[in-house]
Amino acid sequence: MTTAALAIARYAVGRPAAGTFAFLSREVGRALIDTVGVGIAGRHEPVSTIALQYGAACGGAPQAQAWGWRDRLSPEAAAFCNGVAGHVLDYDDVSSPLRGHPSIALLPPLVALAQARDLAGGQLVDAYVVGFEIIVKLARAMVHEHYAKGWHATATLGTVAAAVACARLLDLTEMQTVHAIGIAVGQAAGTRANFGTMAKSFQAGHCAASGLRAALLAELGMDAAADALDGPQGFMRLYGQDEPLAPALAGLGVDPPELASSGIEIKKYPLCYATHRSLDGILDLRREHGLTAQDVESVHIESNHRGMVPLIHDSPATGLEAKFSMPYAMSAALLDGRINFASFTDEAVQRPAIRELMPRITRQEDGQPTAARWNRLRVRLRSGQTLEKEIRQLRGSKDLPLSDEALREKWRDCLQHGGVCATDGEAFFDQALHLERLPVRTLMDLLPRG
Repeated sequence: MTTAALAIARYAVGRPAAGTFAFLSREVGRALIDTVGVGIAGRHEPVSTIALQYGAACGGAPQAQAWGWRDRLSPEAAAFCNGVAGHVLDYDDVSSPLRGHPSIALLPPLVALAQARDLAGGQLVDAYVVGFEIIVKLARAMVHEHYAKGWHATATLGTVAAAVACARLLDLTEMQTVHAIGIAVGQAAGTRANFGTMAKSFQAGHCAASGLRAALLAELGMDAAADALDGPQGFMRLYGQDEPLAPALAGLGVDPPELASSGIEIKKYPLCYATHRSLDGILDLRREHGLTAQDVESVHIESNHRGMVPLIHDSPATGLEAKFSMPYAMSAALLDGRINFASFTDEAVQRPAIRELMPRITRQEDGQPTAARWNRLRVRLRSGQTLEKEIRQLRGSKDLPLSDEALREKWRDCLQHGGVCATDGEAFFDQALHLERLPVRTLMDLLPRG
């Protein structure tokens, strides 16, 4: 019997090398720039400091970098620390089919492992493409009910995908990859209840470290159940609704890779992606009509079914909680005319003008399930006028991707926020766009350190 894990393993082992394809290599390079940049931006956050202290205390051969620091850690500790720092600002890239963040699950373990083993950039590209394929295919099979139930899909599905990606990078056999998947399932966890706390980014770091650990243990000979994904006591039954995996996996190695078809979405704002369509809309209306917060009586947001599920804080008290709050996002955009790093200090959230405005921001999801994603704004002004705007296409998405220059601007801003000289990052940025040309160690040696 061919289990889902074996089908995935056959794909991971047999997929032709992707590192020689310029488009895929460039997309992975852009993801690396974005993920590392956001990790550097988040390196001084309290949870990142805790993670670095913990990682240093774990010991092990210091073979991989903590991004933006001079510290070197064991590969597993580096994957954990970089996963935490790269996710705490909620500024890392997104996959819409996943309803989560693919690169924070995949790149911290892959980069740490490639540094430790002195592997080529093209090998990292291959492994990322495989991992991205698996995380999106798993999501297509089961993420809607899984996420709605309260699971943090980045961490749960990401642990399995990271294990497969690391198995590809280590050149494991089919059966070793099957075992790595089973070991990953044994570690997969993460709840949306932790959104707005340090534990959310912990879940991303745990995912990254767990995927790496699973592959390393399988390499050493640890085994696991071949049906840990789709068996009677498997992941799909325990974490989902026992959805069949076969239809989603049927396109492995046949269809265009998910990296080319569904793509990576790079964030413009450092908070939950479920706010971004509305933020684009309200900032456009503010510019078009010269609006100020004082002009606005109320704002009502409608979205597609389950379009605002992650936004669990209607009256946030901290900067972390505010990253998952539509009322705060819209209030800050109206009051300040922008959303940036400074929007998410505790002091910014506690401003009296913000506290007064937030109760006037209301929201509602459409009751009809649909694949389309949209937000609709209705802004009532004190003058009695009502402004309306519907937003379907999202800036930074596959349909409206950030240009390389816009990505460079984000990269520089992230480095500056992380206390690193932005001009020192130009060589890394330029070389990462041609990731297939050089060893990962060489590229990471170009990374500026604070």
